[in-house]
Amino acid sequence: MLITFLLCQRNVLHRPLLYLSHYLKVHRAEYYDRLMAIRNDGNWEGWLKFFLRGVEEVSEEAINTSRQIFALREQHRALINSSLGTSALSGLRLLDYLCAQPIVNVRAVEKHLQSSFVTANKLVEQFEKLDILKETTGGQRNRRYSYFPYLALFESSATARQNRAPSV
Repeated sequence: MLITFLLCQRNVLHRPLLYLSHYLKVHRAEYYDRLMAIRNDGNWEGWLKFFLRGVEEVSEEAINTSRQIFALREQHRALINSSLGTSALSGLRLLDYLCAQPIVNVRAVEKHLQSSFVTANKLVEQFEKLDILKETTGGQRNRRYSYFPYLALFESSATARQNRAPSV
């Protein structure tokens, strides 16, 4: 994480988008071997190659995930426009909110949209019918909803990383 912050501080990255810690954790044995090689032999080149390979992998994952997010958002924008009629504008505002806050309750939607509870609840129900939101608590009160297709993109990215990782 410190490396990512250093890259941000030096204006190599504008935001801390690269999660290198996971790469280093997955490749822990090689990570320690490379550090020991620096200590014992001064082999900085091996460390830099290892580190840059990590930057490349993590960058490719970030790009792929970003593309999937963009495609999902466009797909859902089209679905909202074609399905919600007069509620489409509020629906698009809710979709934008879900990209920043993928787990919500009706009160949060009401507050964000500056609407009535009834209007927010109706919109949440419409999003459920469109398979954009999924109720996660199973209760009748204080229900929470997740923008599960969006969250699944991050889970599939993490699973792909684990599947590529060598066994240690």
